[in-house]
Amino acid sequence: MRIGHGYDVHALVPGRKLVLGGVDIPYSSGLDGHSDADAAIHALMDAMLGAAALGDIGVHFPDSDESLRGISSLVLLTRTAGLVKNRGYALCNADITIVAQAPRLAEYIPAMLDNLASALGCSASRLNVKATTEEKLGFTGEGKGIAAHAVVLLEET
Repeated sequence: MRIGHGYDVHALVPGRKLVLGGVDIPYSSGLDGHSDADAAIHALMDAMLGAAALGDIGVHFPDSDESLRGISSLVLLTRTAGLVKNRGYALCNADITIVAQAPRLAEYIPAMLDNLASALGCSASRLNVKATTEEKLGFTGEGKGIAAHAVVLLEET
């Protein structure tokens, strides 16, 4: 068994779609980044790669790679799952925490779970997504960005 932790953060900017857990969320701004900037999926990918001792998302999907500009993070998650599988591991479970003052995310979590399970090729029962605020403290609390943490457990296949 191997444990991994991932963290990601992106600034909120006008003129971009807000995508979290592969779900387009109606909001006045979106996350800035090279891909779709899905902080939840990026944290999950980093946790998976870390648990498998495969580095991080910047190693495998660098922001200098123009072929990845605007790419769906769900595509990158599927590729990450393949890297982990090729290393001899399978996902036992994953727990993701999204930190955002706004928008409220609870109604989007079931769709996030479906998207993640589909991209990973696993049952949604192996996954958990939750959202919290920072009570208006720090950059996420001030609405300047959104952060996400993920913890995964991998088992050898």
